[in-house]
Amino acid sequence: MNRSKVVVITGASSGIGEATARLLAKQGNKIVLAARREEKLEKIVSEIIAAGGDAVYCITDVAKVGDQEALAQRAMDVYGRIDVWINNAGLMPLSLMAEDRVADWDRCVDVNLKGVLYGIHACLGMMRKQKSGHIINMGSLSSHQTGMACGIYAATKFGVRAISETLREEEAAAKSEIRVTMLAPGMIATELPQSLTTQEGRDGMQAAYDALAIPAESVAESIAFAINMPENTSINEIIVRPTAQQL
Repeated sequence: MNRSKVVVITGASSGIGEATARLLAKQGNKIVLAARREEKLEKIVSEIIAAGGDAVYCITDVAKVGDQEALAQRAMDVYGRIDVWINNAGLMPLSLMAEDRVADWDRCVDVNLKGVLYGIHACLGMMRKQKSGHIINMGSLSSHQTGMACGIYAATKFGVRAISETLREEEAAAKSEIRVTMLAPGMIATELPQSLTTQEGRDGMQAAYDALAIPAESVAESIAFAINMPENTSINEIIVRPTAQQL
């Protein structure tokens, strides 16, 4: 990487967000971590700083547009620019349609889909003024496929894929020099299975993840790869899954 970049990461208190924050900080970047759990953010930031890195945090609920605007302002106040914005926060409340879990549907859409849109809203104008930037959206294998109990989750992740590709086309046409990447992870060792809203679902999904999942650091390495490419080169999508995962 030619220079230190200012990187904003949502969902940074655990899993892929945390692993990415630690890796990119180690590579010399300035990190703004965002999540709802302040105690976890404080711990990660203190450890990054103790290791010689540069990081701050901002308590953020990605489903609230005002929180994301405040997150962008926090980055600007501390570092004066935003080079990379990673829309990582997400949840996976799987259920059959007939279970009629409307509250779960709403939360899934609010976090997985509107949270991405609000993140883009918060940073895109600043990046256009800079004539540079990189927006990274967290999709899923469910951005490409669906199945029983995955309807709402897959709908949000198909949406992330559509948003990412549309944004890529628009920024290329605008000659803004803004890059767009979507990550599509399979089973990764994160807290995601615990976002299922039934104990039976959590136990079953956790067992599957325990058997197959690869470390969050594997996705962090993929994100770093996309960020570290030359500015004239955009990695638009990366699918990363355990070698042993069939679907």
